[in-house]
Amino acid sequence: MSSREAILARIRAAVADAPAEEPPLPRAYRRSHLAPGADPVGLFAERVADYRATVTRTDPAGLPAALAAALTAHGARRLAVPAGFPAELLPPGAWQWHHEPLTVPELDGLDGSLTLAAVGIAVTGTLVLDAGPGHGRRALSLVPDYHLCVIRAEQIAADVPEALTRLDPARPLTFISGPSATSDIELDRVEGVHGPRTLHVIIVEPREPA
Repeated sequence: MSSREAILARIRAAVADAPAEEPPLPRAYRRSHLAPGADPVGLFAERVADYRATVTRTDPAGLPAALAAALTAHGARRLAVPAGFPAELLPPGAWQWHHEPLTVPELDGLDGSLTLAAVGIAVTGTLVLDAGPGHGRRALSLVPDYHLCVIRAEQIAADVPEALTRLDPARPLTFISGPSATSDIELDRVEGVHGPRTLHVIIVEPREPA
């Protein structure tokens, strides 16, 4: 008997009396760290800004203008846009929208990317993309130096446990907490090493009644 066969035989013996179905695991941990009555959208905006990202809050009618203002402020004209991004949200003007498929050199030559998000996490100020419509593959949020992301207020979860219940673990999930950054042993912060140097998040909130 080889070593491999011996190891597998011991594993089979160890699990021989295991139940066919795993019993449910107790999950009695705290579901959220938000205080009762706290505003998850406001906290999300605050935490995203703490990461040195730019945050804009607007209503659905003002979204195209907010996108145009963000792109103008950054000087971005040529943007990668993933499949499934709603065309009606793209602002009118002299923007160049580059649609997938794009090679890595083509992505690197653009001014940035414009995506949606699947979930936001208020406590950690994190965006989650799952490669769904309007998200694109992971390269769109990693290669261009500027990432402009749109998220609806109702997509913002209070904390990580709640966010995980809204996500499909079988999808490729990308968690983004601020612009890409790292620091050396001297704690000198360097941005843009492993992804975009600049992150701009636009939160779309329902219009307040008059």
